[in-house]
Amino acid sequence: MKLFMATLSTETNTFSPMPTGLSGFKEYYLRHGTATQEPPNLMTEALHVWRARAEQFGWEVVESLAAIAEPAGPTTSDCYRSLRDEILADLRKAGDIDVVLLQLHGAMVAEGCDDCEGDILERVRSICPDAVIGTALDQHCHLTERMLANCDLIVCFKEYPHDDASARAEELFELARRTRSGDIRPVMRAFDCRMINLYLTKTGKMRDFVQHMRDLENRAGILSVSLAHGFPWADVEDVGTRTLVVADNNPLLAQKTAETLGRTFFDLRYEVTSTFSALEDALCEAAAATSGPVVLADMGDNSGGGAPGDSTFVLHALMKRNLSNVASGIYWDPVAVRICRDAGIGASIKLRLGGKTGTDSGQPIDLSGQVMNIQSDLGQHLGLGLEPLGTVVWLRTGDEVDILINNLRTQVYHPEAFEQLGIDLADKSIVVVKSLFHFYAPFEKIASRIIQMATAGGTSPEFRNLPLTKRQDAYWPRVDNPFEERVRTSA
Repeated sequence: MKLFMATLSTETNTFSPMPTGLSGFKEYYLRHGTATQEPPNLMTEALHVWRARAEQFGWEVVESLAAIAEPAGPTTSDCYRSLRDEILADLRKAGDIDVVLLQLHGAMVAEGCDDCEGDILERVRSICPDAVIGTALDQHCHLTERMLANCDLIVCFKEYPHDDASARAEELFELARRTRSGDIRPVMRAFDCRMINLYLTKTGKMRDFVQHMRDLENRAGILSVSLAHGFPWADVEDVGTRTLVVADNNPLLAQKTAETLGRTFFDLRYEVTSTFSALEDALCEAAAATSGPVVLADMGDNSGGGAPGDSTFVLHALMKRNLSNVASGIYWDPVAVRICRDAGIGASIKLRLGGKTGTDSGQPIDLSGQVMNIQSDLGQHLGLGLEPLGTVVWLRTGDEVDILINNLRTQVYHPEAFEQLGIDLADKSIVVVKSLFHFYAPFEKIASRIIQMATAGGTSPEFRNLPLTKRQDAYWPRVDNPFEERVRTSA
């Protein structure tokens, strides 16, 4: 038996002004067949699992490209073709392949191609018509018919924040092994829930729904159940939430289960989603708190969803209120990082921070402060994986506001992003993190409360007003019941 495996992952915010080029992959993660020789990150956990499992069965393993870029705008056509064609060339050189397993994202858009994953899978299928092809996806994917038509198995992460990448990789490997042995004959069907939103799986009805999916997997004939949450900030035809069911040689069971599950999820739409606070309301609540730290999430500037990571809306508001004993980050500003590095640790400097990328970034803010620390080659944990931070600067202003600045766009996942530089978050009154949900579980352990803010920016959670032009069906929350209002969505 011979296994071929690879990773190509980025999440595309089609409204972002920043193109994703080869430099984005080089600075974040780009390995040519050597990813399993290093510690894993979120999108390479699967490669480690698949190699270990394949070698356990005595299979030969061909490891190809592992390419990951922080989300931004559409990938340039040259970059996409280069990375895609490297995987395809390696596949051709590998000869006869029994199983192909790919860790993709599911929401990659390139210039001239709205469905990169479907394009890759179609080309892989043409090279290996008889191989078992399985794909692991981030649940913030666009689940397209082209993807479904060109692989045997799709498994999405179940948890958001993502802490089950290895578990889903184990699941996909076992299903692929059983398919190859003839033990099962998987068929897949999906259902469009006609929803666009974000769903935190760790609490309440959303946690219960994930358990319901797991329970369904114990029913006769059901092999795997996924909820593709969808990636909201992408103007593509298949944007939105979908249920996916893999059944054993029973397309009708797969279709009926996917539709029943999808309609159940739609009926829970007000219970599985969250409401987010306005910026000024959140700051008032945080300032009035009698214990800390109060953790505020700047949701509108989450680089993990393609936002620039350099917006200053929250920082301006903090300064206007003269709030002190605050930590805030991470601000992506390579120019500011270079100035601080040149000045050195301990230097007192004047600095113009942020607001550089576009209108979603707000206006730059002028600061006076002291460079408290500078560290390079640090990482922060996301589940089992260690995600890079680049070079990080700790700048302290005279108002006792500790600001983290770096030169590698990334959201905040873990308190260690601050603490590695010497900032004790437990002593802070307010901690502001540029993130959506991935920070939640680690910060919940130190926070007196967490407030998620519907701030302005490239990932603002105002889903009703997304400027979508390509989706054919109406969706919630733009309309209350799109199953009854089958009208074309207007921008």
